[in-house]
Amino acid sequence: MPATPAWPPASTPRLFVDQPLAADSEIRIEGAQAHYLSGVMRLKAGDPVRLFDDRSGEWLATVSRVGKRDLMLCLAANLQPREPVPDLWLLAAPIKKGRIDLVAEKACELGAARLQPVVTRRTVVDRLNLDRLRAHMIEAAEQCGRTALPQLAEPVKLEALLADWPEDRALIFADESGGVPMRDAVSPGPAAILIGPEGGFTPEEREAIRAVPQAKGISLGPRILRAETAAIAALAIWMAVAGDWSQNKTG
Repeated sequence: MPATPAWPPASTPRLFVDQPLAADSEIRIEGAQAHYLSGVMRLKAGDPVRLFDDRSGEWLATVSRVGKRDLMLCLAANLQPREPVPDLWLLAAPIKKGRIDLVAEKACELGAARLQPVVTRRTVVDRLNLDRLRAHMIEAAEQCGRTALPQLAEPVKLEALLADWPEDRALIFADESGGVPMRDAVSPGPAAILIGPEGGFTPEEREAIRAVPQAKGISLGPRILRAETAAIAALAIWMAVAGDWSQNKTG
């Protein structure tokens, strides 16, 4: 007998929807997502769609109706629960458009639980489009099979961040003046990685960070890294040492 084709097929569109999903319910897809499904993917009634909501995991849905500006999808089955996420925050000084977008995208791909923009004295970007950053995270999650999205926080000044630092969370900060190799600073438990702006931390900021009992200054190697590269490298090292890379499937 011929083999039964995999269902749903690998080419099935996959979308994030910001509403709770439940079995045997119907949801309406509008706007850009509707255009993508009907105008780009040419879906018709009965075609499958994968959905995830950052709450209940990933679901298989089928198109029940295609309208001019919307689609109706019927939820059929839960394919997998929401993935567990390592308790790691990325604290990053805002940098130029394009580069900060890359940081948001890779923070999602690499499994950060939270992205917290941090305003420092040498931060040159005074406004962040959080909606754009979230859109980059969503696109990354859709493409990479993630069922969870990082929390995206409002920007906070470094002084306020340090003044209210939680006692149970390690603070690993990339110190351009030198520190221990990052693998030696990583240990199990809640953690955060702090990356400064293009110009680095001021001496006063560095002193204030080091005054936090949970803070550990680290080095990311012998080469000077751009801020976005430092963030990506530090996330990767942490995930390899204390995160879930050894348990996750490779994509």
